[in-house]
Amino acid sequence: MTLFVLLSLVAAAVTFCLSVVVLKLSLRYRLYPKIRERDVHTRPTPRLGGIAMFLGILVAFLVSYLVSAQFAPLRLIFTSPQQIVAILGAAFLIVLLGVADDIWDLDWMTKLAGQFIAAGLVAWQGGVQIYSLPIAGRTVGSGWMSLVISIVAIVLVMNMINFIDGLDGLVTGVALIANGTFFLYSYLLVRGTSPTNYFNLASLIAAILVGACIGFLPLNWHPAKMFMGDAGALLVGLLMATSAIAITGQVDPGAIDRSQLFPAFIPILLPVAILIIPLLDFGLAVFRRVRAGKSPFSADRKHLHHRLLDMGHTHLHAVLIFYGWTAAASVGCLLYFVLPVYFQLPTWYATIFLVIALGVCTIVTLAPLGRRKVVEAASQRSPVGEAAAFDPLDAAGQSPSVATAVVATDPSPQEKS
Repeated sequence: MTLFVLLSLVAAAVTFCLSVVVLKLSLRYRLYPKIRERDVHTRPTPRLGGIAMFLGILVAFLVSYLVSAQFAPLRLIFTSPQQIVAILGAAFLIVLLGVADDIWDLDWMTKLAGQFIAAGLVAWQGGVQIYSLPIAGRTVGSGWMSLVISIVAIVLVMNMINFIDGLDGLVTGVALIANGTFFLYSYLLVRGTSPTNYFNLASLIAAILVGACIGFLPLNWHPAKMFMGDAGALLVGLLMATSAIAITGQVDPGAIDRSQLFPAFIPILLPVAILIIPLLDFGLAVFRRVRAGKSPFSADRKHLHHRLLDMGHTHLHAVLIFYGWTAAASVGCLLYFVLPVYFQLPTWYATIFLVIALGVCTIVTLAPLGRRKVVEAASQRSPVGEAAAFDPLDAAGQSPSVATAVVATDPSPQEKS
């Protein structure tokens, strides 16, 4: 655990330092796009934070490789260097694609093609595939079917993460919570099945990605000085999908405690739980755009974070609500594995936590609607005099602002003539 924490800190330190450098260069050479109609921010902001995150991740992998020469358990991760090279190569490709899109705004078909190439590199050359489901060792199917399913899964996760990237600190915080939870799961799972060696690729990727998010968050927190852009969002999605697939089928969680059936489903449920908000937003966006006859990847201003703002939430509250939903779903799912295996407690404790956490998140999310109804009801119950004080009308039945606007737009006699 200590080594994983140190590698995470390396990624955090390098990412933070390079983020400052990238920010200064972006401001100096004006490497930022114009404000788009769907954007929430009101001033041009650099979008090249993904470059700093990638370099921080790259340095952390390099440090882990150097340490593995002196630390035998970690060396097992690098017994197949082709796998690590393929993952980092795919990450480099996706960052190049994202930077190009952030600067020149590529069309969606070009971006999607690049995503499939990067995912194919991970699944084919890297060998990170869903070979079997971790339920009694059931196989997915043929080798080609496993390859296709893995590629599609990676591309889906990349786009789900990219779709929610619309508020300051949103993707960074969600990825931090999700990968932190997934790191604990993968670490405890492998440690329980292999006490002598609990170093694995999934835990390494998750730990390093957590560090990169920690290092970038100070510059991405509201009001953000810099965005991670498509380069960062796609990079986060790529590595999250890679770590999830790497742990799936690696071990049989049912072997930890055969009396507990539910843990065998965790490798399937946990990745879904930590991505529940991006998955919901992605599904709604695709359905909405296809129904309107548009491309599934055409941009709009109807994502979940936009709807939270329209409901009356502030920018910070909307981001914290996303954090809350992600934490509730991921930690609740993790407890189904941790409580029976490590504390010998029944799973209904996890169910109670999940119900309470999701209930609190629901109440906080819908709170502005309740306040709006109270205000409307109060205005309807108030007498005419009080109503006039609440929304004064002039003698003509128009509010002062409207009347002023009419007078301001009415041409003078000289202009009429």
